[in-house]
Order: sequence, then C-alpha cells, then structure tokens
Amino acid sequence: MSIVTSLELLPLIGTVLLTFLPKGNADMVKKFAFIISLVVLGVAGVMAYKFKTNMPGMQFVESRNWISSFGIKYAVGIDGIALVLILMATILVPVVILAGWHESENGRWSPKTFYSLILILETMMIGVFAATDVFLFYVIFEAMLIPGYFLIGGYGRGERAAAAMKFLLYSLLGGLLMLAAIIGLYVIAGNQIGHTFDIGALSNLHIDSLTENFLFLGFFIAFAIKAPLWPFHTWLPTAAKSATPGTSVLLLGVLDKVGTYGMIRFCITLFPHASKTFTPVIMVLAVISVLYGAFLAIGQKEINGLIAFTSISHFGFITLGIFAMTSQGLSGATLYMVNHGFSTGALFLVAGWMIYRRKSSNIDDFGGLQRVTPVLAWSFFLAGMSALALPGLSSFVSEFLVLVGTFTRYPVAAIFGTTGIILAALYVLIVVQKSLHGPTKEGNENLPDLNLREKVAIAPIILLLVVLGFFPKPLLDAINPATQTVMTHSGVTDPAPKAGK
Repeated sequence: MSIVTSLELLPLIGTVLLTFLPKGNADMVKKFAFIISLVVLGVAGVMAYKFKTNMPGMQFVESRNWISSFGIKYAVGIDGIALVLILMATILVPVVILAGWHESENGRWSPKTFYSLILILETMMIGVFAATDVFLFYVIFEAMLIPGYFLIGGYGRGERAAAAMKFLLYSLLGGLLMLAAIIGLYVIAGNQIGHTFDIGALSNLHIDSLTENFLFLGFFIAFAIKAPLWPFHTWLPTAAKSATPGTSVLLLGVLDKVGTYGMIRFCITLFPHASKTFTPVIMVLAVISVLYGAFLAIGQKEINGLIAFTSISHFGFITLGIFAMTSQGLSGATLYMVNHGFSTGALFLVAGWMIYRRKSSNIDDFGGLQRVTPVLAWSFFLAGMSALALPGLSSFVSEFLVLVGTFTRYPVAAIFGTTGIILAALYVLIVVQKSLHGPTKEGNENLPDLNLREKVAIAPIILLLVVLGFFPKPLLDAINPATQTVMTHSGVTDPAPKAGK
C-alpha cells in the first residue's frame, strides 16, 4: 500500500471511529475529528518530505485491478502539481475544524454527522488529485458532490436547500458531459490499444480533430462549471452565501481547484490539439471572468458575496495561466491555486467570525473594527491584501507569473488581465475601509476580539500568506518539473524571446 492510499484511508478510518463516540458529547466528537485531521496532515507532511522534486513523472504509484472486465483500476500517484494541492487540502481541513468549532450546532443533524462529512470529503479531495485512472477520477469527482450537498443543505443558513440543489444540479450536468467524453475515450482506446482508463495510455491515442474537439468540450465544460469560469459560475455566489464559513473554505479553497486541476491534468494532457484550437475562446472567457468577477465584487453589499465574486475573478487568472501554455503561466497558475486556497480561506473564516459577532453579513453594518477587535481586523486586512496580490504576500508571486507567462504569448489578454489587479485593489480596499476603519458604528462597540482558539486557527494561514510571499521556492521546485512534463507531452514550448530592435 502506497503512502497516498494510506493518506486517503485515514479520514475514512476516522469517520468509522467517530460512529462509536457518544452522540451527545459534541466536544469529544470535535476534538476527535480535529486529531484525525492533524494525523492526516502529519502523513501528508511525511509524503512531501519523501517526494523527490528532481524526479519527473508520478511518484508513490499504486495500481490494483478494480473492475477488470472493463479495464478499470484503482490507480493513484502524484506529481508536483497534485502534491501541492493535496498539502493545501490537508492544511485547510484542521484549520476549518478548529475555526468553525460551533458551525455544526445549528444544523439539521448532529455534530457527529457534520464532522463525518468533513472527513469523508477530505478523503475524496485527496483521492481526486491523486487518481491516475480516468474512471476512478470521475467516480470521485461525482462522489464529492454528496458531502458537499449535505454540508451546504444541512448546516448552512438562509436559502440553504435551494443553494445545495443548485450546486448539485450544475455539477451533475458537468459530470454527465464528462462521462459521455470518457465513454468516447474508452471506445477509441478499445480500437487502438485495448480498453483502458489509464491516463498515460489514453494520452497517446490518435484521435481525429473533430472527435477530439467534442471530447475536449465534454471535459472542459465540466471543469469550467466546477472552477467556476464565466458563464458557468452562477451556482457559486448562492452556495457561498448559504454555506457555513468552513464549508465555504473547502468549497472555494479546495473543491473548485478540481476544475482548474482537471484542465491541466486531463484537457491539456489528453487533448493537446483541441486545447490549442479552443485556447482563443477560453482566453476570452478567462478575461471576462477576471473583469466580471471584479466588477460584481465591487458592488456587493454582503461580505460573503464579495468574497465569492472575487474568486470568480481569481479563477479567471488561473485559467489564463493554464491556457497560455507557457512554463511560467502553468507554474504560476498552479501556485495561484494554492495561494488562492489560503487567502480566500482566511477571508471566509474571518468574515464568518465577523458575521457571528455582529449577527449581520451586511458590509455597511461593520465599521471601526480596528479599534474594537484589532486582531480580527488585522487578520482580515492581511488576507485581503493577499487577495489583491500585494507584493510580499503569497498571491503576488503567482499572479505575476501568470501575467508574465500570458504576456509572452497573448499580450492583449495579459493587458486586460492586468486591469483586474486595479479592480482588485478597489474591491478589497473598499471593504477594508468600510469594515475596519472610520468611526465605530453603533452595535460594534462591545464586539469581542478573537479568542485563543480562533487565533490558533488563523495563525498558520496568515503565516503561510507571508512566508510564501517571500519564499515560494519549495512549492515551485515541486511544481516546475510537473508543468514542464505537461508542456513536453502537449508539444508546446515557451515562445522564443524577441530580439530588440
């Protein structure tokens, strides 16, 4: 058994053990789930330590027959791209559990069910990034919807049932399109190399251009919905406003990365020619996402809605980097996924604490928090500065790499994308000014600052935002060989530098 499989099984084992705990002892359930998540993080750390950054290709590979008659296998392995995303997921889960200590108390079901869903979701998040069998990936991709649906619908607020259903229906539609494309790949593979779902074997198929274009679209639309990319984004703001802060962190911080990860791992790897064919259209969609998300974020009245629309803008940047098909763009996009997970996670958690204290999500109801709750205010400020890619914080490096990598091949798209940086400064600074500065508004005078548990929960994320802003090298050392492998397989190289006149 590989360390990847062990990492997948640990949260499931924790879920089984949770069932034996007393249902009425919520504190015991929370502490146990937190301990399990720390154990998973420890094993992920060991895996990262053993990962060889100078070795291209997949590591910790394991393959076992699953449904032999159809050539389906349980096959897992990780490269640098999968590694950093799994690390991000395993870091965020214990933070979410500790930060949202009381999130499960107002749900339809018990805290035991809530934390079981969190741990099951963690298993699936690890599995979906590690799967090297296309059918296994699809099964996990679809199964992730179940805990996500129940976390939103069972423990959210407001129109949580409608939000959960919208999330489910959009994702199911994308999944059906992907399934149709997978079946097409399976038939083509049967005629050429024998029935298989192995991604390495499928990437060497000879597919006529029309068929490849249709298969590409089946995968891409599913991933564009999951990401989400404009115009497939409409489920996200509703879900973010209705979900608990912790669920929103996992939803936007990790689950949505499955979409952009899939664009690299499957769209570009399996369909390199179709990727090039559709790149101009995708670049336009990405630029629209950058600008559309930013403009709508500026006009938001609710703080969770603002964070949700900023994410649509950020996913536009990530997609730009992916389909620029340059080494800087791809590496920057992958690093952006990680940095976005941490910065948006911090924003949602701190915003959740603000809403819990003020009993309101309206931005205009906050004001003067810097004087009343300085630690909370500084945490929100640093997370916001990272979201707008302030130099010295983590998102700056990834956004810079994306724009430089895009400019070398698509300068017009990069220029429009750069406009998104200006808009980001507006939507972040506006909410910072309204919420943290100015006179203390009525009702905010006696709000409590962060307690010890909340400080411990947010501290590692704030630390990562700063450390990765100054020293992203460990992540890039893991990412760069993997992105170079993707480019080599896809037959693309970085544009040659133009000689000066």
